[in-house]
Amino acid sequence: MNIKNLTNNNRIITSQLGNFSVLEYGADLSLSPATAQTGFFMSKMGVRRRQVIIEMKGNNSAVLQAGAMQWMLGDIKAATNVKGVGDFVGKMFKGAVTKESAVKPEYTGVGTLALEPTYKYIILQDVSQWGGGMVIEDGMFLACDGSVDHKVIPRSNISSALLGGEGLFNLCLAGKGVAALESNVPMAELVEIELNNETLKIDGPLALCWSAGLDFTVEKTTSSLIGSVASGEGFVNVYRGTGKVLMCPVAATKNYFGATAVLNAKP
Repeated sequence: MNIKNLTNNNRIITSQLGNFSVLEYGADLSLSPATAQTGFFMSKMGVRRRQVIIEMKGNNSAVLQAGAMQWMLGDIKAATNVKGVGDFVGKMFKGAVTKESAVKPEYTGVGTLALEPTYKYIILQDVSQWGGGMVIEDGMFLACDGSVDHKVIPRSNISSALLGGEGLFNLCLAGKGVAALESNVPMAELVEIELNNETLKIDGPLALCWSAGLDFTVEKTTSSLIGSVASGEGFVNVYRGTGKVLMCPVAATKNYFGATAVLNAKP
């Protein structure tokens, strides 16, 4: 197998972990005169297409979000891994509560697997570095090694479910292998905090990933409800224990081009 022009002056590998690589386009070159100006400023602001390239070596497999595959070269096969009606219903439930695809196809074989380009930022993470697993925000999962386990975990208490802004359930990735996550903000704007039997308090749902072993609650900023209201902070998300938190200190939104725009979390 020989792939030519996969990388060039406009398309380069920006990060690599295990068999996963992130290919980033410097600029959109297939533009018309009507869209050239928009494309120019998008490239200058880092709004670029990115896609994951996975090298399949026969001894590994890859699990993708449904519909994420763009092309594949070599002897590669896909399977749904649905083991029966009960398994399918379970996967449907997981997909419904985590906003991920219900059935994630698994690819095996030898060759090259390329995912659909996205304007979002792609973050590669070694799942084994998150201890008992990494809990991720809804909709962030893109792909992972087949050796990574998927499970849905509920909120440990009512406060975190109702007040935390993180949803009732989250997808947890555990075991060994690489995970590719889609983020609205780049890794350069994320802060990784390691806790050693310590406490982290965050004003709002700014945590993108956190160790599954951390105790997540929502608490008042002061000892009294009136004091919390008077301080202007109200409730905060609290992470206790030993583990890691990947935090985004900015809030992201989407502009009308479908690309990513970043605004300060607080004016």
